[in-house]
Amino acid sequence: MTCPAPFNLAAHVLASAATHPDKVALAVLSPARADRWSYARLEDTVRRMAAGLLAEGLVPGDRVLLRLGNRPAFPVAYLACIAVGLIPVPTSAALTVPEITSLAKLVQPHLILAEDGIALPAPLPCPVVTDLDRLTAHEPADYALGDPDRLAYILFTSGTSGGQRAVAHAHRAIWARRAMYDGWYGLRGTDRVLHAGAFNWSFTLGTGLLDPWSVGATALIPAPDTAPEALPLLLKRHDATIFAAVPGIYRKLLRTPLPAMPKLRHGLSAGEKLPEPIRAQWRKATGTEIHEALGMTECSTFISGCPDRPAPPDTLGFAQPGRRIAILDEANTPVEDGSIGTLAIHRDEPGLMLGYLDGDTVDLPLSGAHFLTGDRVAHVGDGAIAYHGRVDDVITAGGYRIAPQEIEAAFQGAAGLTEVAALSYPLGDTNVIALAYTGEPQPDRALADLAARSLAGYKRPRLYIYLDAMPRGANGKLDRRALARKLKDRS
Repeated sequence: MTCPAPFNLAAHVLASAATHPDKVALAVLSPARADRWSYARLEDTVRRMAAGLLAEGLVPGDRVLLRLGNRPAFPVAYLACIAVGLIPVPTSAALTVPEITSLAKLVQPHLILAEDGIALPAPLPCPVVTDLDRLTAHEPADYALGDPDRLAYILFTSGTSGGQRAVAHAHRAIWARRAMYDGWYGLRGTDRVLHAGAFNWSFTLGTGLLDPWSVGATALIPAPDTAPEALPLLLKRHDATIFAAVPGIYRKLLRTPLPAMPKLRHGLSAGEKLPEPIRAQWRKATGTEIHEALGMTECSTFISGCPDRPAPPDTLGFAQPGRRIAILDEANTPVEDGSIGTLAIHRDEPGLMLGYLDGDTVDLPLSGAHFLTGDRVAHVGDGAIAYHGRVDDVITAGGYRIAPQEIEAAFQGAAGLTEVAALSYPLGDTNVIALAYTGEPQPDRALADLAARSLAGYKRPRLYIYLDAMPRGANGKLDRRALARKLKDRS
């Protein structure tokens, strides 16, 4: 799996422009029409924007903060940066001013690409460009080839420390994702992959766009504001062969009868655990399987089921071919089959991040020779791996990983509240964000208004639960596990 050198992530992703220039690389779908981009058009736009970015005075290594919405400009800008050695920093358009201000301080961008209606850091740390069409009015730039281990892009993820962490990835990360082609997707150049997510989400960016483009397949993305109820029609009308979504989308689609989708081979799921009832209902409704994967921002997906080797019941599946993983105990020793340990990624695994960005340095925290993911897993026979939750308390909801402290900060100090704790709460066959609080009982509407002032929509609690007191451990600290048990007993 050694990545070739010299190498450029964007050049790798767009290589089909030379061999299949007229093939549709991207179709943005709505019930009424489709906006189609050929590979030639896509690569030309990327390279022209890359030249435009350099014309702004940027030099390789400069960081570009992306504050763009759900439209093709997002992946174009992302690849344009990488094409010429700039470092894109994709961020969710839903982030509020306080949230994006905090993230901007972490990465210290040299330029922001933005569009109207999306929050910007305050005060602005650097120039802002909103006219992206102007950036494409240049002759195409050449790709900047180099060491595949050099920094390519930065993503954000929540950590156990309670805040967002900047995850630095190398150009080689896209090469390492090839393990997913057979190990999860069953991806072919003839596929038409419909991803239900927005352009500006890392799950869509990788699984829905970059990976299909890397093999010359066609990426299908619903137009902004497309209702989930419209997805089955789009899947059928546009001959989608693979469908990718978080479990919540599958749940919504299964609420009504689905049309026949004869071209669909299977579905993909990631971001949070897929409830087994949803998998069974989808199989009955469509005659196809959903193949699930476990991953994280720091190392993409490493364990999954796939068409050639479906996951046995009650397991995540198998380690993808070539992945360098281990299941370790607290002494960093491999556990015996059947014993629960922590999923660990070897430091030489090409899909592992370079590390967490801290100012101008990048730190890769290792335990011996491994990065510990925090996921608790066990081999259960024949190489299959079962999932047993997280070591930490990070909340997974709607495909996002969120530190509870990020949510709690929006409520701390509010009148009438003495203590707050955010956690994942079971609701039917899914989990939602709940906020437990002590002090004086509050109207849910007032608490929801407080959340809306400083939290992105996907971070806002769905439930507010009043308690007389929070459970605490012997050291006086909040016992989050006891709190989860207490609330489960009340449900």
